[in-house]
Amino acid sequence: MGIKESQEAVDKWTANFEPQYWKPHEILARLTEEVGELAREINHLYGPKKKKDTEEISSLEDELGDVLYTIICLANSRGISLDNAIKRVLDKYKIRDKDRYTKKEDN
Repeated sequence: MGIKESQEAVDKWTANFEPQYWKPHEILARLTEEVGELAREINHLYGPKKKKDTEEISSLEDELGDVLYTIICLANSRGISLDNAIKRVLDKYKIRDKDRYTKKEDN
């Protein structure tokens, strides 16, 4: 499922509720919570802090999905196309950062 389709699916799902989307600062608070859960999962998987036996097992994929869902909710609530947003960002990086990083050598 692409970004546009994901935005449409989230919009269809949230249309079942009142309000359909929270206020932007409320969605941002939720996004912050979700990013915290993602950070915790990464720390458990790759850092020195391992989970307690009593902690729920979650996956990196699930946590990334939660972050993406919340970003889609924010974009939808403001009428923003994430397809357009990512295209503009990639164009910006291709110009601004074209010589910033070490490039792979052609084989």
